[in-house]
Amino acid sequence: MDLELRILKGEQLTLFFIRILELGIVSHSVIIGLSLGVSQSTCTIKRLVAALHQFFEGFALGDCISQAQLKDLSMLLMAFFFAITTPAGIAAGSAMASFYDPYSPRALVVEGILNATSAGILIYMALVDLIAADFLGRRMSNSPTILQVGAYVSLFLGALAMASLAIWT
Repeated sequence: MDLELRILKGEQLTLFFIRILELGIVSHSVIIGLSLGVSQSTCTIKRLVAALHQFFEGFALGDCISQAQLKDLSMLLMAFFFAITTPAGIAAGSAMASFYDPYSPRALVVEGILNATSAGILIYMALVDLIAADFLGRRMSNSPTILQVGAYVSLFLGALAMASLAIWT
């Protein structure tokens, strides 16, 4: 069977990237919610980090959605699904907390697969669509050198800050 390949252009490509980004963020948010819901820990730092993480993830998604200039209904639905996924995950995790063993082999495999899938989508989207589009576009190349240096320094400081969060997980 021959597969017909179509090259996506302009609005189609933007819409494709936005939908993939939404899929990655939504699946990641459900996983965060599930892990918070089943957690028996009273430690508040994880909840604070998760809240800040979701806050900035929402900003990133909102920026992408606004740049895509989607129809109002599409923007509303994407924002709605982002807003409900973490609370829905927390509710599902809380419901499962009484019989869920987070250290069972099955739970570890399922969690690993879900984490790897959402992380892969998010890393791909960050590198290919978000960072590449921002750093290789005309807007950046026409910017003053000090702004370009500041952007690269900010990118690496952000990556360092995210990597340092692994200390507390």
